[in-house]
Amino acid sequence: MAAKSDGAPVSQRNEIPTECPSRSDPRPPLRRPVEQRYSLPDCCWTLCALLVFFSDGASDLWLAADYYLRRDYWCFALTLVFVIVPSVVVQVLSFRWFAYDFSETVESGTAAAAVVAASGAEESDFSTKDSGERGAGRSAAAGVLPGPGTGGGARGCCRAFMWLFQGIIHIFQLAQVWRYVHALYLGVQSRWHGDPERRHYYWRMMFESADISMLRLLESFLKSAPQLVLQLSIMIQASQVLPLQGLSASASLISLAWMISSYQKVLRDSRDDKLPMTYKAVIVQILWHLFTIGARTLAFALFASVFQLYFGIFIVAHWCIMTFWIIQGETDFCMSKWEEIIYNMMVGIVYVFCWFSVREGRTRCRMLIYSLTVLVENVALTTAWYLYRGSRTSDFYAVIMVCLVASSYALGTFFMFVYYCLLHPDGSVSGWGYIVEKEVPVESLASPASSLPPDLVSSPPRTLQRTKGSDREQGPGVDGDVFQVRPPRGAHAPVPPLTPRTEGPVIRIDLPRKKYPAWDAHFIDRRLRKTILVLESAAPVTPRIQYRCLGTPKEVMEYETTV
Repeated sequence: MAAKSDGAPVSQRNEIPTECPSRSDPRPPLRRPVEQRYSLPDCCWTLCALLVFFSDGASDLWLAADYYLRRDYWCFALTLVFVIVPSVVVQVLSFRWFAYDFSETVESGTAAAAVVAASGAEESDFSTKDSGERGAGRSAAAGVLPGPGTGGGARGCCRAFMWLFQGIIHIFQLAQVWRYVHALYLGVQSRWHGDPERRHYYWRMMFESADISMLRLLESFLKSAPQLVLQLSIMIQASQVLPLQGLSASASLISLAWMISSYQKVLRDSRDDKLPMTYKAVIVQILWHLFTIGARTLAFALFASVFQLYFGIFIVAHWCIMTFWIIQGETDFCMSKWEEIIYNMMVGIVYVFCWFSVREGRTRCRMLIYSLTVLVENVALTTAWYLYRGSRTSDFYAVIMVCLVASSYALGTFFMFVYYCLLHPDGSVSGWGYIVEKEVPVESLASPASSLPPDLVSSPPRTLQRTKGSDREQGPGVDGDVFQVRPPRGAHAPVPPLTPRTEGPVIRIDLPRKKYPAWDAHFIDRRLRKTILVLESAAPVTPRIQYRCLGTPKEVMEYETTV
C-alpha cells in the first residue's frame, strides 16, 4: 500500500522529488521565517486551562454529593454518570496513546538507523515509502545501537516506574492534569534552552498540546454539554436555582467555550501554513461560543423540561443529520477510513451545540446554513415550551426565559462577526500559494535560511502574515516555484532570488499533506512523531518534513486508487 507512514529511512536513489509539480495556482507557498517561542502568555493560558478543568470537574462532583445528601438519588445518579463515563473514556484513550508512545516495541532498529544517518551525514533523507524493506536494510547497516527497551537494569527500573506512575495517574482520572503539567514543563524547558535542545522541547510541547486539546474537546462534549443541559432542565422544572447548580452549569458552559477556542488555537499553531490566533482573537471566540452555546443549551433545557421523550428524539435526529452532512463533506482528519467515520460521529455531537469547521475552503455558506438551522430550532423549541409550559410558570418568568435565549444568541452572533471581521487571520485559507506582505529588511531577503522548498514543513512551526486576494497576484515573469517576499514600502531594490535550505535531514512522508483544518499527519500519526523526535535529538540542524505532492489530476486519481 502506498500510504505507509512509519518513518523508516530509505536510500536516496528512490527519493521523492524535492519540489512539487507545477499546479494551476502559480503562487508560491507561505512560510514563517521567525520561529515561535514559548512565551509568558502561553504559560498563563495553560494555567488558566488547568483552572477551567478543575472548576468543571470539582463543581460537578460537589453538586452530585449535594444531591445525595438531599436524598435526590435520581439527580445524583445522572450527574455522576455524566462525570464518570466521559472521564473513563478519555482516560482509556489517553493511556492507549501513552502505551504506544512508551512501548518497548518502538521499532528501535529504525530509530537507531535514523540516528546514525542523521549524525553521520550532512544531509540525509528518510522516507515512509516502502519502509518495510528499506528500513530493515538500513537497520542492519546501523550496527548495534541500543533501542529504548534495552540499556540495563537501571533503565528497566525507570521504565517500570513510569508505567506504574502513569497507571496510577490514569486510574485516578488525572491524565489531563498530567498532560497539562507536562506541556507546561516542556514549554518552559524550550524557553530556557538553546538550539538544538530548544527545538526538541518545542516539538514535544506542540505534540503534547495537540493531544490534550483533542482529549479535552472530546471530554467537554461528552461531559460538560450533557451536564449543562441536565442541570438547566432540573432548575427549570424545580423553578429554583441552587447555588451549586448555578456554579456547575456556569463551569460547564465556560469549559465548552474554552475548549473549542483552545482547540482552534493549538491547531493553527501547529500548522506552518496558517497564521496563529492571537489571544485577543481567542478571547473573542470564547465569548462567541459562550453566548451561542448558552442560548442553545437553554433552549434545550426549556424544551426538555416539558417534552422529555420528544427532546431525546430531536437530539438523535439532529445528530444523525449533522453526522451525515459531515461525512458527505468528505473530511480528511484521520489516517484510516473507520477512524474518520468515528471522528465524524464525534463531530456530529459538537454540531448539536455549536458550529465547528471541519473542511478546507470558504465556510461562509456552510456556516450560514448551520446558523439559520440553529436559529430556527431555537425558536421552535422555545416557542413549544412557552405554549405548553405548566401552570406553575408565570407569564413574567416565561417572557424572561425567552428574552434570555434571544439576547444570548444575538450576543453570540455579534461576537462571531467581531471575530471574523476584525480578528480573524486575514486572507484566503484555501491554497498553498501566498506572497507575503511584511516589512522585512531587504538585505535579509537573500538569506538562504529564510525560505523553504514548497513542499517542506520546518520545525518548530512558523508563520508569516497572509495578504488579501488582490495582493497575492504575481507580476509577469515571476517563477511560481520561487518564494517571493515583498520589500518594504518605499524600497525599490530588486528582490534577489531565494535559495531553498537544503542542509540537514529530510523526512519524506509518502502521504499528501492534509488540508486545514485537519491536523498534519506528523501530529496524528504517532509513528511519525517518534521519527521526528529521534531526529530532533540527534541532528545538528532542524529536520525538514516533506509530504507527497499530487500535482496533476491523473496523479491524484492514480494515488487515490492505491491508498
